[in-house]
Amino acid sequence: MALAFDEYGRPFIILKEQEQKTRVRGIEAQKANISAGKAVARILRTSLGPKGMDKMLQSPDGDVTITNDGATILEQMDVDNQIAKLMVELSRSQDYEIGDGTTGVVVMAGALLEQAERLLERGIHPIRIAEGYEMASRIAVEHLEHIAQKFDFGPTNIEPLVQTCMTTLSSKMQIAIHMLVSTENVNRCKRPLAEISVKAVLSVADLERKDVNLDLIKVEGKVGGKLEDTELVYGITVDKDMSHPQMPKKIEDAKIAILTCPFEPPKPKTKHKVDIDTVEKFQTLRQQEQKYFDDMVQKCKDVGATLVICQWGFDDEANHLLMHRNLPAVRWVGGGRIVPRFQELTPEKLGRAGLVREKSFGTTKDKMLYIEHCANSRAVTIFIRGGNKMMIEETKRSIHDALCVARNLIRNNSIVYGGGSAEISCSIAVEAAADEYPGVEQYAIRAFADALDSVSIALAENSGLQPIETLSAVKSQQIKENNPHFGIDCNDVGTNDMREQNVFETLIGKQQQILLATQVVKMILKIDDVISPSDY
Repeated sequence: MALAFDEYGRPFIILKEQEQKTRVRGIEAQKANISAGKAVARILRTSLGPKGMDKMLQSPDGDVTITNDGATILEQMDVDNQIAKLMVELSRSQDYEIGDGTTGVVVMAGALLEQAERLLERGIHPIRIAEGYEMASRIAVEHLEHIAQKFDFGPTNIEPLVQTCMTTLSSKMQIAIHMLVSTENVNRCKRPLAEISVKAVLSVADLERKDVNLDLIKVEGKVGGKLEDTELVYGITVDKDMSHPQMPKKIEDAKIAILTCPFEPPKPKTKHKVDIDTVEKFQTLRQQEQKYFDDMVQKCKDVGATLVICQWGFDDEANHLLMHRNLPAVRWVGGGRIVPRFQELTPEKLGRAGLVREKSFGTTKDKMLYIEHCANSRAVTIFIRGGNKMMIEETKRSIHDALCVARNLIRNNSIVYGGGSAEISCSIAVEAAADEYPGVEQYAIRAFADALDSVSIALAENSGLQPIETLSAVKSQQIKENNPHFGIDCNDVGTNDMREQNVFETLIGKQQQILLATQVVKMILKIDDVISPSDY
């Protein structure tokens, strides 16, 4: 940029390379937007399925994350392009609504964009393509309702929920699985984790209203131990221990006082000075302080508290007195119904827990507090163990997806079969319905069917199979036997019947995947003018 003056002395600005800063309009803008969306989809395409590849993400601080979870990959990527950011929002929406299918929804959107680009090159208007996609998505969603099956389950029959959660964990537990010794260990871990997820959801679920509050499920992790040591705690865990080593480590039928007032004598808010020049004065001061502590401890005991949890710390004098007065205490812990002053302590303000216990972990001397079977809360904690931080974080993401899948089944217990079988069946149905539409939209409807096939092709590629041959064989098998359960044998079990492999997906998750991908692609196709800040 340079400053110049005209013949009248008026300044004006000369912008260098101004001819390169032009707005992108029309078909060029649409193709540029499609290219950006396809680039994001290509990144995630190789991560689809149980044998999908992992991505290593390095943060500016040097922290390394290895995962194949689509939402996590896109969340941590530094994306500048606005269309690419739309794809990130697409994955985030799927994660928020359903919790699973974050990779598949982006791959499907990328396949739809790829097919749309071919139609644009044939001279079909973007609006007609978008309308055709909308028609095709309705056909696919209705067909999913037709091929879906109901799963009956209850507190005594959790097997259907466990099988569905195992399907989710199969495609997510990559890091944890790779760090285990053998395939036998993998199978031994996958089922207990699925059972823990299902039991956690059922413990906070209202089956009559078909509602689940996932905020009541806390997922915590601690480095050390094995993945098999992961456990479900019917309560909460606190990363603290008793304030004195000689305090009891186990308290049954605990009555808990949560204080925000510290165990210490009151301090004047003004400047003060105390002169102690004799032993008698020191003894008097010490007795006065001890009286303060005695009164505080006695007030806790008078209301019936058997455990004190304080948001602040307390000194050795108070700690010693608490131990001698048989009042266990934990310091530096927040939360719960807090009592701000000792004068306000009443029995009604005490929390109740069936069991409070301190647990030590092996030779590391790490200790945690388990507060279980609380009277007024149904909160539970999934406590994950693992060899390192990376393994625990990946397991947390996997458990989150399994929890969401179990919640969705409680809301709607309809399932479809996985392994690409639902997409292939929808592709056949959409292709057959295209002939019923006489307009240009039928080309977009057929393109939608081809995009659904792209998901199955990606599954086959990531499993090391011949993609075209595998897809053709499965599709002809579905048509010949009129059976929508045939999919891609990703795990090389020997059968491509997903019902025999117990590979299930939730109906609402698959429907949401198709609808979200279609809506975002329609939005991208309707953008025909890209205006950058330099154009304002």
